[in-house]
Amino acid sequence: MKSNLDKTSKERRSVQIDGVSIHLAHPDELPLRWIGQRELILQLHACWHLIDERDIALSPRLIGKPGVGKTTLAYGAAKELNKDVYIFQATMDTRPEDLLITPVVAENGKIQYVASSIVTAMITGAIAILDEGNRMSEKSWASLAPLLDTRRYIESIVAGVKVKAHPDFRIVATMNDDASTFEIPEYINSRLQPQIYLDFPELDEELAILRENLPFVDDKILTYVANFLSRCHLADEPYTVRDGINIARYVAKRLSYGPTDYRKLMYEAMVKVLGETALRYAD
Repeated sequence: MKSNLDKTSKERRSVQIDGVSIHLAHPDELPLRWIGQRELILQLHACWHLIDERDIALSPRLIGKPGVGKTTLAYGAAKELNKDVYIFQATMDTRPEDLLITPVVAENGKIQYVASSIVTAMITGAIAILDEGNRMSEKSWASLAPLLDTRRYIESIVAGVKVKAHPDFRIVATMNDDASTFEIPEYINSRLQPQIYLDFPELDEELAILRENLPFVDDKILTYVANFLSRCHLADEPYTVRDGINIARYVAKRLSYGPTDYRKLMYEAMVKVLGETALRYAD
């Protein structure tokens, strides 16, 4: 594979690979900061670290219930390494070409080839986050198999090119710990290792996350929500800090219309976000 980066900055960049022009995606810039166990950052960094010129990076997967911060952890770990981050959101109808290179019709009526966020990260030596990978079918996973082992390349049938990963390229997949749309095939399971599990945060961590995301909300509301979530976790309910953020944000918005009983609003928010069964854990 021979490639040459044509453009930089915020313009649409492109590379030439074996005579084929491939347009690249832009990195994701998000206001995310990991607040939680430092150990999880270290585990992810260890997967990406090389200890010898003969060594290769691991392709880990982050597993946990929806809303526990898997994407935030991956993004935060990448940014600590001062790397560009590209996020690909997997769905049940993700096609192999969506993961690799997609042909599109340009304004002049000609076909252009556009690299996915994963392939862009491969070419530029960035970090790719494959979000909710257990939503994809085996056919889509098969297109990534050579990227996840020692071969470190993808092959686009659509564009007719083979793309080798930059030595600095790293990847991580996130997967929800719930009923998957598709079972992950074993040959992919063996490539997506090791597995890093995220559990619900402790009470002080959860309160810190709420404060980080909602610095404009009264701390009394955030403390109440954090204690509510802590009781839910003890009962093994699937409610997460994402739900808590939505509850607290709704209460704060309602209170902005004028003073009222914030506890009554809290119950209203719990029902609207989580349903009436959540009230059993209210104070």
